[in-house]
Amino acid sequence: MGLSAYLNGILGENKACAFLKKNDFEIITRNFHSKYGEIDIIAKKNEILHFIEVKFTKKDYEVWQRVDKSKYDKILKTIDYYMIKHNFNKEFQLDLICIKNDKIEFYENISF
Repeated sequence: MGLSAYLNGILGENKACAFLKKNDFEIITRNFHSKYGEIDIIAKKNEILHFIEVKFTKKDYEVWQRVDKSKYDKILKTIDYYMIKHNFNKEFQLDLICIKNDKIEFYENISF
């Protein structure tokens, strides 16, 4: 990943965190890494843990198309690892935030 893509990723995640906080989410952590992959944002709202993938672009295409079955499966393995590592056994869901320029779309509880 080049520097520009890395900086755009940080910018997108910052915008996503601001959006989540405005919508009463508590940010638990950002950029959780495991050998399986990475979770961009882990947040909590109403006692539900939200694992959030963030996709950001300035280009002209549908951002959500960048999450395919392979990416989804890696995220699920990373969630499993997080749950075991933190001995967490409550409700959770996988969400997607797509940011295109300044427009934010929030897709809750996604699946393939």
